[in-house]
Amino acid sequence: MALKKFKPKTSSTRFKVNLDNNRLVKNKIEKKLLCVLNKSGGRNNFGKITVNHIGGGCKRRYRKVLFKRKPFKAIVVSFEYDPNRTAYLAKIYCMPNSLHEYIIAPKYLLIGDSIEYGSNIIQKNNGSSTCLLNIPIGGLIHNIEIKPGKGGQLVRSAGCFATLIEKLDKYARIRLSSGEQRLVSLFCYASLGVIDNGDHKHISLGKAGKSRWLGIRPTVRGVAMNPVDHPHGGGQGKTSGGRPSVTPRGLPTKGQPTKKNINKNILISVQKLRDFKQNSTRKGKFSY
Repeated sequence: MALKKFKPKTSSTRFKVNLDNNRLVKNKIEKKLLCVLNKSGGRNNFGKITVNHIGGGCKRRYRKVLFKRKPFKAIVVSFEYDPNRTAYLAKIYCMPNSLHEYIIAPKYLLIGDSIEYGSNIIQKNNGSSTCLLNIPIGGLIHNIEIKPGKGGQLVRSAGCFATLIEKLDKYARIRLSSGEQRLVSLFCYASLGVIDNGDHKHISLGKAGKSRWLGIRPTVRGVAMNPVDHPHGGGQGKTSGGRPSVTPRGLPTKGQPTKKNINKNILISVQKLRDFKQNSTRKGKFSY
């Protein structure tokens, strides 16, 4: 996907960089594949703001993407833009039920290509989906299930992919784009290939108004606020806060992790615990 730069005729186009979306189809959206997208403004069910700087933005409707796998054969009809995610969508025509569905578009997939979903697929093309048991080691995959039958939840953003690096008795070890390794059941489904639109990270909005169209509100510095609004606020003249950088609620923001890694790599932890119990019972040091 080529990048599209603009001549600096105005201040908003001086640094603007967009993607050249020539292959995307416009104004041909299936109404059956759309539903209402309600906005929360970054608030939870108690009305408390849990994600800052969210609000406004253009109205958009949600595209029903096929994340749950079911056996069928299909043909790619077109590629479309999705305002709710960074990846593009591929519209496919399913053979058994003669219906259209949306899937996340992988790289090198063309209009007219055939894809298959199922545990025993013949053509392992980009976009086809099968269980990890049938995918060779070293294969690049995306849209991966965490639990069998739940639908794809991992690796769904533009340009992302995971690598299948090992197969164990019941689990497969995959390496995510972040470098983290996870154990997933061999009966979980995954799609083959790398997700398209990898140049999305090179987009430059060019002006503040485009951020507002996307629903991103302005970010005000803490040192510019009053002490009642932020721990960094107040003082005579310009100050740098006078303390390590914190959030409005006083949590550290630089260098100190605040995430509780309780369930991280839980499958690996459970396997180690089982091995420990087995070894301890053999030596007579562990009893129920």
